[in-house]
Amino acid sequence: MSIKFQLKASVLAVALASLPWMSAQAADEPIQPIEPVKEINLALSELGKKLYFDPRLSRSGFISCNSCHNLSMGGTDNLQTSIGDKWQQGPINSPTVLNSSMNLAQFWDGRAADLKEQAGGPIANPGEMAFTHTLAVDTLSSIPGYRREFRLVFGEDGVNIDKITSAIAEFEKTLVTPNSRFDHWLLGDQDALTATEKAGYELFKNSGCAACHNGPAVGGNSFQKMGLVQPYQTDNPAEGLSAVTGKDADRFMFKVPTLRNVELTYPYFHDGAAQTLTEAVDIMGRLQLGRKYSAEENAQIVAFLKTLTGDQPQFMLPILPPSVDETPVPRPFD
Repeated sequence: MSIKFQLKASVLAVALASLPWMSAQAADEPIQPIEPVKEINLALSELGKKLYFDPRLSRSGFISCNSCHNLSMGGTDNLQTSIGDKWQQGPINSPTVLNSSMNLAQFWDGRAADLKEQAGGPIANPGEMAFTHTLAVDTLSSIPGYRREFRLVFGEDGVNIDKITSAIAEFEKTLVTPNSRFDHWLLGDQDALTATEKAGYELFKNSGCAACHNGPAVGGNSFQKMGLVQPYQTDNPAEGLSAVTGKDADRFMFKVPTLRNVELTYPYFHDGAAQTLTEAVDIMGRLQLGRKYSAEENAQIVAFLKTLTGDQPQFMLPILPPSVDETPVPRPFD
């Protein structure tokens, strides 16, 4: 599975590097600019947007996709680990949904191959939205407004989990964040970055960060062991890729997170243990690279990382179709 994902990521990186609009400078860099989204099915995406914000896909009628991947907060919830049904504390930090279409796989352990497969996971997870796919389908099928929209979008009657996850995934494909200041610099605007930010980028490259954090998403295209030089100490139970492959060699191998919009997506790491970028840079330098950054070097890298914040998705919040008498009643306290 991981070999397939790595090949997919390699093909994507080669394709982006050869784009005709890319400047010579950008083509020589380990990070490439983000392109604006293309080839979206607008009707399917609009349906997916409604589903993304609809808490009726949860047992409690309170939790939506946006609860843990809040589009007003960098596509995360800014919590160490997310809160699910009945105020259960989740086992892992919620990764950003922004630019997630660029990931080689979804979730920290890569257990979902793509956005469509990922979208169905939280709905049925008893610690998250705590519904079942059957109940989710029954709920949406009971709502006349949804029945009409599904018919219009798919050209046939009926709601099923395949259609639900296809729509959510199509909306999530639109959540890219181009036009960061760093992208402008890559494309030739030498005044887009300050001297401190440029120094931070040189440190980022030369000390080895770019070996894992590269490509348009500045990450998301490989699995790497957390704690290469020194063991990473954590109480978090997550095993990483080994939970998917069953191989002990993959234990503590996690998908490298994207660094796009990283100033918005705190706290950091799979366990959410690092509250600030300063702390995260220090830990990654020591544990992954065997390097202790000085305070000045750390500040330079943090300054560079903040240039990776791009245009946030802008859209009108959807108006959700109303429930009717036949719609299952939420059960927040059962």
